[in-house]
Amino acid sequence: QVKLVESGGGLVQPGGSLRLSCAASGIIFSVYTMGWYRQAPGKQRELVASITSGGIANYADSVKGRFTISRDNAKNTVALQMNSLKFEDTAVYYCSAQKNLFSSNTWGQGTPVTVSS
Repeated sequence: QVKLVESGGGLVQPGGSLRLSCAASGIIFSVYTMGWYRQAPGKQRELVASITSGGIANYADSVKGRFTISRDNAKNTVALQMNSLKFEDTAVYYCSAQKNLFSSNTWGQGTPVTVSS
């Protein structure tokens, strides 16, 4: 059974940093594309960043240069380092795992990030 558990969310001031982490179990982690999505109140869930099994990262334009996704295949974890946080980064952040383009995503339970002064 696939399980994704996120951690690291919280309250941060604008300009601050947070590091989210996602621990995966029940999958051959190294072959999965891992991603971080977010959903703000009243908005659709959107892709923030993803990283392929080969380590190729992709970012939403809104976070390029501020966020960095990384993975540790030995520990079955994926992280999202978020710097220079803005009010508009406030959302629930979800970890996802996708085996291939034809597979559905598996989701974690989400971790809230609030950027507020």
